[in-house]
Formats: sequence, C-alpha cells, structure tokens
Amino acid sequence: MRRILAAASIAAVLAAAACDGADPEPVRSPSGPNSAAARGWAAPPANGLFDYQLGGAYQPAAGVTIVDRDRTAPALPDIYGICYVNAYQTQPGENDWWQAEHPDLVLKKEDPDWPGEHLLDISTPAKRAALGEIVGGWFAGCAASGFRAVEPDNLDSYTRSGGLLSEEHAVAYAQILVVKAHESGLAIGQKNAADFDGRRIGFDFAVTEECAVYDECGTYLGRYGDQVYEIEYTDNGIGAYRQACRDHGARISIILRDRDVIPQGEAGYHYESC
Repeated sequence: MRRILAAASIAAVLAAAACDGADPEPVRSPSGPNSAAARGWAAPPANGLFDYQLGGAYQPAAGVTIVDRDRTAPALPDIYGICYVNAYQTQPGENDWWQAEHPDLVLKKEDPDWPGEHLLDISTPAKRAALGEIVGGWFAGCAASGFRAVEPDNLDSYTRSGGLLSEEHAVAYAQILVVKAHESGLAIGQKNAADFDGRRIGFDFAVTEECAVYDECGTYLGRYGDQVYEIEYTDNGIGAYRQACRDHGARISIILRDRDVIPQGEAGYHYESC
C-alpha cells in the first residue's frame, strides 16, 4: 500500500532522461570525506514528529523533524529526510523505459491493486542482482540529494504475483536492498508488510500505513520500539487514529493524513499529529 506519486514529478524525471538517453535514475552519491557513505548511516530520530509528503512537497509544520518524500523531490536542509522508492514494481510513467532498457526484469503481471504498475522479476539471483544495481543507483541518488534514509515500497508484492514470485524471493531481494542502502550511507525502513520480521532482514525502522485499522501496530512496536512512524488516513474515520494516539502516541510519531497525501494549500489536505 502506498500513495500515488505526483504526475509532475514523474514527468520531470522522464523528460530529463529523454534529453540525453540516460536511465531515469538520480546521480550516484559523490565519494570523499563529506559523502553520505563516508559519514555512515543513522536511523530517524526516535519518536520524532513525522510528515508524509508523497503527493507533493511543501514546507512542513513547525516542530516536524522527519519528512518522507518521493525520490524525485528535494530533501530539506536540517530535516531528517526519508526517500520513497518503489523498489518492487514499476511506476506507470516509467513502463516504457523499463520495457526499452530492461524488459527481462519486468513481469507481464500487473499489480491488481495498482493499475499500470508491473511487478519486477525478482525470481532469480541474477535478476535480483541486476535490480539491486538499478535501485541501488536510486538510493545513491537519494543520498546525493541529501536524504538520510530510504523506504523501499511493495515488499509484499509477491502476494499479488499469481504464484510467480515467493516470499523467499522478496526476502532475498530485501537483503540486497539493505546492503545497497547502507553502502550509500542511508538507513532503510520496512514499509508495511507486518508479516515480515524486518529486523532479521536488516531494516532499521518502520513506516506503517493504517496499522491501527489492521491491528498491526503492536507487531511493529515489538520489533522497532519507538522508531516506528505511523500514518492513518481520514477516509477511515477518526476512531482508529484516536485509539492509536491513546494506545501508543506517547511512544511513536502518529499522523493523520488525507488519502492522497496532497500538498498543503490544496483542497482536501489534512495533517494532524499526536
């Protein structure tokens, strides 16, 4: 589960790639004593006030110390930035690039929950390694942009593969992504998929959507303590959010957002925290 990327962000990435024929990937992080890799990685501030901005970037409220944005968006100075990466399947606007450059790494299987997104083929060690190089390049681009962490999405996409992919494939690929993130000086967060023991895979923190609705918050808290960053959504009503605030709001950052996580100032925007 995750939010829809802003169309303008996708268009900007693809337009830049089309100009020089390059892959739609951010520039790799620089080397040297000031690079992210040289500094090492650090997990987000425990119980730090969190904002989730996948629908478009905007200036966060006073007191926010962690902002999660798409990899095509800029990181904020003096804010701990988490970089969203769709690591297990394609973005609809990038399908042509995948088919032109890496057709062997994309399954024909479309995600039934997200029309236009095709599952990446993580079924063999060779394909996982090749995808790790591509997505690892995106991670390095996040580091070069100033982000401190990544959240690779769709860890559980194998469950929507019609049997073409397995949990073992997903875990093996996740382990590659953990190494790639840490090599770029980035922490890496488990995104949803409560059935996975992300600590054993190597994840450093968790970003969870609707864990109060699905009764999963205790699982994440048990594994990650106060380094869980919880998003609840207004279209579920207010009850789950308020219950989460009562139950564990003193331990972790919990926010209530509109379903499309649209930027501040647009109709339908909602953000509150406890």
